Amino acid sequence: MIVYIGNMMSKHGGSVGVIETLSQRFAARHTVVAVSDKKSQAIRLLHMLYTIFKHRKVCKVVLIDSYSTMAFWYTYLAAWLCRRLTIPYIPILHGGMFPSRLQQSPRSTRKVFSNAYANVSPSRYLKEAFEKEGYQVQFISNSIDLEAYSFIERSHLKPTLLWVRSFHEIYNPQMAVEVLNLACKKYPEATLCMVGGDKDGSMGKVQQLAKEHDLEKQVKFTGFISKKEWIALSKDYDIFINTTNADNQPVSLIEAMALGFPIISTNPGGVPFLVNEGKDALLVDVDDAIGMSEAIFSLLENEGKAKSLSQHSREKAETFAWNHVQHSWWKLLEMDGLGE
Repeated sequence: MIVYIGNMMSKHGGSVGVIETLSQRFAARHTVVAVSDKKSQAIRLLHMLYTIFKHRKVCKVVLIDSYSTMAFWYTYLAAWLCRRLTIPYIPILHGGMFPSRLQQSPRSTRKVFSNAYANVSPSRYLKEAFEKEGYQVQFISNSIDLEAYSFIERSHLKPTLLWVRSFHEIYNPQMAVEVLNLACKKYPEATLCMVGGDKDGSMGKVQQLAKEHDLEKQVKFTGFISKKEWIALSKDYDIFINTTNADNQPVSLIEAMALGFPIISTNPGGVPFLVNEGKDALLVDVDDAIGMSEAIFSLLENEGKAKSLSQHSREKAETFAWNHVQHSWWKLLEMDGLGE
C-alpha cells in the first residue's frame, strides 16, 4: 500500500493538486490512500499524520508532496512520524522557494531529505539546487494526459490574453492587469481572461486595479473552474501569459504548451529549466510588465514567430505525456517492493 499526502483542496475551490492526478495514476497498479481534503490547516495536518499511523502495518511507502513555505512543516512532521514508525518516505519537491528554505532551515531540511528513501523533483531546477547542498535527487517530471488537450496552431494572433493560476501574491496577478493596460495603449481592443480561485485576497486587489485603469469591461474573472471548462474557454484566446514571482515547474505552462499557445512568462526559479527561451516561450524578468507587453507586440506583429512558438510549444508538451513519465515512477515505486 502507498499512503500519499498532499493538497487535495479542489472541492473547496482550489486548483487540482498534483496528488489528485498522480494518486489516480498510481492506483492503476497499486493500492493508494490519498489525503487530505480538510479545509482547516491544523485538521489537515492531523488527518495526514493519523492516516500514516492508521496504515502503519500495511503501508510500504509514504509519498509527501513537499512545499517550501509554511507547508514545509507538514513535510517535516510527516517525515518525523515515518522515521518513528520505520516507514520509507519519498518527498516530491514542488516549492519554487526551496533553495531559500534549504538555507534558512538547514537542520530541519537535512533531517527530512537526508533520511528519505528517495527525493523526487519534477524539475531540473530543484534537482540542481538540492544536489548543490549534497542531497541525492531523482528527476521525474510533471505529466499531463496529452489527449485532453486539443492542439490549435496559433499564428495570426489577436490581442486576447489568458492567465491561469490561483490568485496569490507569489503569482503576481496584478502584473497581468498592468500588462493589459500597456497593451491597450497600442491595441485598444485587447482583452484578458484570468482563471483561478482566490487564495489570499489578491483577487480583490486585482479587480480594484482593473477598475483604476478603466479596464473592467476588458478583464474577465472566472473564479475557480474545472480543467475541462478552462480548456474549452482557452479556444477564445491567443496568447498565454504567466506573471509569477517564484516557480518550480508549473503544470499550467505545460498545459498551455499542449494547447498550442505562444507563451510569455516571467523567468524565476524553474521556468528557464522548463522552456527554451525564444523557441517554445518568450521570457521576461520578474515584474517586468513593459517587457511582457513588448513581447506581446512582437508576436502580434510577426505571424511566423507566433506560429513557430505554437508548434514548438506542443512538441515540448508531448515530452510530458504520462506514457513517457510513468516508467520512471514504476521503477522507483516497485524497487524493493515499495508499492506492493
